[in-house]
Amino acid sequence: MASPSAAGGFAEAIAVQGDTIVSIGSNDDIDALCGPSTRVVDLAGRLAIPAFGDAHVHAISAGLESLRCNLLGLRSRKEYLDQIATYAAALPADGWVLGGGWAMEAFPGGVPTATDLDAVCGGRPAFIPNKDHHSAWVNTLALERAGVDASTPDPFAGRIERDEQGRPSGALHESAMGLVARALPETSPEELASGLRAALKRLHGHGITHWQDACVGAAGDIGVIDTFDAYVAAANDGWLSARVRGALWWDRTKGVDQIPHLQGRREIAPNGTFRATTIKMMVDGVCETFTAAMSRAYLGEAGQNGTHRGHLFIEPDELNEAVRALDADGFQVHFHAIGDRAVATTLDSIEALGEKRWGVNRHHIAHLQFIAPSDLDRFNKIGAIANFQPLWACNDPQMEELTIPFVGADLTDWQYSIGSLWNRRARVVFGSDWPVSSPDPLQEIHVAVNRMLSPRFGRPGTDETTKPFRPDQALSVADALESFTKGVAYVNGDENLLGVLEMGRRADVAVLSQDIFRIPATDIGDTTVDLTIAGGAVVHGDE
Repeated sequence: MASPSAAGGFAEAIAVQGDTIVSIGSNDDIDALCGPSTRVVDLAGRLAIPAFGDAHVHAISAGLESLRCNLLGLRSRKEYLDQIATYAAALPADGWVLGGGWAMEAFPGGVPTATDLDAVCGGRPAFIPNKDHHSAWVNTLALERAGVDASTPDPFAGRIERDEQGRPSGALHESAMGLVARALPETSPEELASGLRAALKRLHGHGITHWQDACVGAAGDIGVIDTFDAYVAAANDGWLSARVRGALWWDRTKGVDQIPHLQGRREIAPNGTFRATTIKMMVDGVCETFTAAMSRAYLGEAGQNGTHRGHLFIEPDELNEAVRALDADGFQVHFHAIGDRAVATTLDSIEALGEKRWGVNRHHIAHLQFIAPSDLDRFNKIGAIANFQPLWACNDPQMEELTIPFVGADLTDWQYSIGSLWNRRARVVFGSDWPVSSPDPLQEIHVAVNRMLSPRFGRPGTDETTKPFRPDQALSVADALESFTKGVAYVNGDENLLGVLEMGRRADVAVLSQDIFRIPATDIGDTTVDLTIAGGAVVHGDE
């Protein structure tokens, strides 16, 4: 039986010449086109869709992390420590233990300790970010190497976890990560290239051929490595098998004076497989560390007795000035905004551009965990693109233990309002934020449609796989798929090349193991990608 293509028809095969789709149709139609310069893909009854995109991913950083001490997929403190011990034992005696991926819910209060790391690192310093990269787990030697002790003050928008005597206890949040990150050894170009190759393999394996890298540039205050040169080198050497738009890091301490530097980077990578035409701005932090900017105070002791509302990392006047200057210069702005106050402030900065500029440079706001109901209508009005990470919209432990108790149950209905924005005709796009969470778009579509994790991905029998989170915010399968295909192509300015299976488009295709339009929605998470084609070349699977 033939499978429906995402273009709305039925197809048995696809014909490709060079990097372009030349025909989609029946086997008889395609056979007539066979020739030495034409690649024919027999779908064998499987569903072919436009290759997935990812509107918010940290590809090289994630690939590099996967080659180091990778804790993703593990869940308990013991599993983490066992993995770290094995990894550390294989390092030179003076090597740093680097990697990432631990989850806050594995530790009491979400906070790991240096003494745990001291016991398994064999006298080596350790710096291990958690899975959302807004906190880092460090050991005593790392703190000593960086000169961080009881007298070290918390930096702006950061916090050092401390014991009862005020000494650093082993967890650093937000900009406090930079206190130790500045002591880390430099990552070599060869390591970065290996990270990119690992990322390409992983992302192509999930049917992804185009993305926006959400942080290209050195963000020393949170320990992020500059990956710009690695992308440029891969593009120039011809082995970057994806189309990538890089979001250059905005240093909040430098203001508009850094724009000439960003312009210079844009000129180095203006087009082709890698373009650096976007700016990444961190407007706030995350709820779990009480750094997301909320309109009302966090609850409980960790929220400083009901007075702490999180932080705006960039003050409104400074944000407005920067967005105005960047928009006038043709840059797209990619905002990080989690709390409702950060979301409102970001919308204000876009609205302040004036109606003639709304939507011109396709500014987009990522994460959007909390949106005040009064702000929902603003997205479509001002052309602000909503960039969600749908895998997070579920009743997982981070939601139930580290978010709702500290923001209040009444604000639960402000979280991940994907359906509300879609129904208001706002443009919605999806990304993964890998390595923060899985890069598998099929798992994320499963959550966007079912509002709970697939049992294949989550823990069967628990709330995260059985209890939908705000099910009224679910999307249809078709709408969720569009957000990961056509939507990503639009946000990257590639809507004339990618996102739709049509003759004349770039031949970026994913072939799925089952037809997600015909199976029960609860089985979407059991689907995998059999074949990925990027620019006419097979980059995953076997025809």
